[in-house]
Amino acid sequence: MTQAGELEAQILRCSQDRDTDPDEARAAVDALMDALTRGVVRSARRVGDEWQAVEWVKTGILLAFRIGKVREFPATPAPFFDKDTLPLRDTSGVEENIRLVPGGTSVRSGAFLGKDVIIMPPAFVNVGAYVGQGTMIDSHALVGSCAQVGQRVHLSAGAQLGGVLEPVGLRPVIVEDDVMIGGNVGVFEGTLVGERAVLAPGVQLTASTTVYDLVRAETYRAAPGRPLTIPKRAVVVPGARATSGPFAEEHGIHLYAPIIVKYRDASTDAATALEEALR
Repeated sequence: MTQAGELEAQILRCSQDRDTDPDEARAAVDALMDALTRGVVRSARRVGDEWQAVEWVKTGILLAFRIGKVREFPATPAPFFDKDTLPLRDTSGVEENIRLVPGGTSVRSGAFLGKDVIIMPPAFVNVGAYVGQGTMIDSHALVGSCAQVGQRVHLSAGAQLGGVLEPVGLRPVIVEDDVMIGGNVGVFEGTLVGERAVLAPGVQLTASTTVYDLVRAETYRAAPGRPLTIPKRAVVVPGARATSGPFAEEHGIHLYAPIIVKYRDASTDAATALEEALR
């Protein structure tokens, strides 16, 4: 059995047996957090063309919450309090060229940060998250529990990637490589944003959102067992659609509707390029 396989078996055994040895459970959780932090295991994986949740990893994160005890973590200007199984991440910033800019950012243990990642304050990266090499996370941004972020992604100020732990089989938010996410964007409930897509400021994507593609004359929505997927290279902007019925027509009521207005091209690349000076 591989090392990951042994860890999986240990996590599942400790999670299923409420009378398990507390020391064994803590050792399993510590090993899982270390493996997640190093990127050896992930809470979601790509199988063919599909992303899937790794259920035993999410089960282990839930075990960490269950067995953890609240303790004080000394800090300046004030201490904080959390489960002792979920401390802040140890980050080798100099060796990996990871920049955690001063001002209130928190990255939990069990979150992976690739080389050359930049995080502007304040931001929060939760347990189980994966942030690929060269990604920039701007101020007031959230990378929720188990969210998967690819390489060279730009997560702009105020953007939110929702987290999900339960049910363990539910896929987390996935943002693939080279995606540009604008300010105050929200991506939730397992939505997948394909490679090199652009989400303009203010776009909101959930399991109940319908996305209208003006280029291909198609619509995209979630279905049972298949979360919403934004196609590769799509440029999505906030829009509106008219509602039906006499009352809506009388009052000119429209509903929010994200719209794909084009697919990424050279002019889009120029408009969304990160300043190399920042690095």
